[in-house]
Amino acid sequence: MLWSVWMAANISMWMNDVASAWMMTSMTASPIWVALVQTASTLPVFLLGLPSGAFADILDRRRYFIATQFWVAVVAVILFAAVLTGLMNPWLLLALTFANGIGLAMRWPVFAAIVPDLVPRSELPAALALNGIAMNASRIIGPLIAGAIIATAGSAYVFLLNAAMSLVCGFVIMQWRYQRVPSTLERERLLSAMRVGIQFVRQSSRLKAVLLRIFLFFFHSTALLALLPLVARGLHGGDAGTFTVLLASMGSGAIVAAMFLPRLRRLMSRDALVVRGTILQSVATLIVAFAPNTYIAVAAMFFAGTAWITTANSLSVSAQLGLPDWVRARGMSMYQMAIMGASASGAAVWGQVATWQTVQISLAIAAVTGTVAMLAAQRFTADRDIEEDLTPSKEFKAPIMDLPIQRSNVVVTIEYLIDARHATEFEQLMLESRRSRLRQGALKWDLLHDIAQPGRYIEQIVDESWTEHLRRFDRVTASDVALRERKLAFHIGENAPLVTRYFVKGD
Repeated sequence: MLWSVWMAANISMWMNDVASAWMMTSMTASPIWVALVQTASTLPVFLLGLPSGAFADILDRRRYFIATQFWVAVVAVILFAAVLTGLMNPWLLLALTFANGIGLAMRWPVFAAIVPDLVPRSELPAALALNGIAMNASRIIGPLIAGAIIATAGSAYVFLLNAAMSLVCGFVIMQWRYQRVPSTLERERLLSAMRVGIQFVRQSSRLKAVLLRIFLFFFHSTALLALLPLVARGLHGGDAGTFTVLLASMGSGAIVAAMFLPRLRRLMSRDALVVRGTILQSVATLIVAFAPNTYIAVAAMFFAGTAWITTANSLSVSAQLGLPDWVRARGMSMYQMAIMGASASGAAVWGQVATWQTVQISLAIAAVTGTVAMLAAQRFTADRDIEEDLTPSKEFKAPIMDLPIQRSNVVVTIEYLIDARHATEFEQLMLESRRSRLRQGALKWDLLHDIAQPGRYIEQIVDESWTEHLRRFDRVTASDVALRERKLAFHIGENAPLVTRYFVKGD
């Protein structure tokens, strides 16, 4: 049911993008205006992705998902009315396209967080590939439906159909019996949840590497989509039908590639798939830029689609496997922010280059620099292959306090006694402890070294409040348990390391 909703939501998205892009070409021939439609569509995800992901982690996901569909429906009705009454102009079209993008920004993190709850971890790559099929089938179906409606009735009725589809999706989601696991702790505050999400990604070398590479890929590859309406118009006999066929061809390539992804993953590592997918995308972009006719452009767009799904799926799997459940929506929202931020800025940049030069030169520069940038990122990013066991663990027991709960910061100290000859190795290990504590949501971490007693170290952690301190115990993974055992292996005291907790008192 949810997969069908996702399919319909993406069909609606592509219908809206096609109708908006083609409407802009009918109002102005300026490349920058046409490219800005893509920017207006994707920029909201970059701006609002993190708060949306935080809401998806702390609110009821079912109700939140329903609200996103009704938002898109309302915007589609306004678009329909503006076109029908003759009030539409380039600025209004961009503003309403931006508003529609807000709906995308709200719903994507919710769905990304739901998928790992529905399938075992071992089947996650296949599930994500199945979602890729839905997205790219919609890339075919959406433009075909939009093209047919534009040709027969006009763009306004594309927006009307979008409104109807979004309403139906909202009512379908109402039938989903989502079971939210209740927490004994009070709900996270939005700003705190956003801080923790950012902090988790900052302390994960793997996720930072994923975000860098997905940004580079979409910044350069979006040139093809942003300028495709102008490429279609430039081909012999090019019209809305040509634009639709080119988009559908790209979607077809993505669907075919998704079928072969399990076999490709057995033959190549995810990093290899990312590099080869980027190279294929660049080659396809060059061919489309200088294609002498529609047939060659269609074939090149097919291979662009295979490159897109291969690269995006490989990086999406890496991101999902690097996120525990409690922060998944926030982490995937930042992943989507990287995609949409890259798409929005890339569309504006390559549209401006096309304005200064030509569409062909802009696409050629994007193709060449895209491959060079990805090769450099693959060479210089670290810790890409680190696999952590993020299975939730209840090994750490939360403390029980009889005193009244206070709203001040909580300071935790853990005292270790080690053999001073192993100080260097211990300090290196404690850097991993720092990353672990901060990823769980701690405000601050320090390692204190006793000047008078070289083998005595104190790990000091500051939490925002007692509730946030307790919340860290719910975020412990099997990897954190293994890290604790490695730290305890250095401890030579007769008793376990001494743990002390303090409330910070004001002046």
